[in-house]
Amino acid sequence: MSAKTPLAGAIRYALTRMKRLRPYLENGFLELDNNSAERSMRPISLGKKNYLFMGSEGGGKAAAIAYTLIETAKLNGVDPQAWLTHVLSRIADHKITKLDELMPWHHAQTQA
Repeated sequence: MSAKTPLAGAIRYALTRMKRLRPYLENGFLELDNNSAERSMRPISLGKKNYLFMGSEGGGKAAAIAYTLIETAKLNGVDPQAWLTHVLSRIADHKITKLDELMPWHHAQTQA
């Protein structure tokens, strides 16, 4: 086969990247792409035009905090609305030194 053919070029390309590809082949838990991260950011990207009208810098920061809390709950397999309802009903009387008890990962363990 001639070294100038597209197939030869594809083989060369694969061989030069084999060292970086090997961990994905040896460890089945590694993902080849970042699609899951991009999917989780999709709602934020879709609404970015609306974020110009948050009202203020403080409103933008509050929205960023809310999105962070909601996505953290989702990543921990917790219903965000149920978790936020639970936290908001308890946080006023909760000791500040025990805030970890209100986190989504703790809520997921108590719900299981």
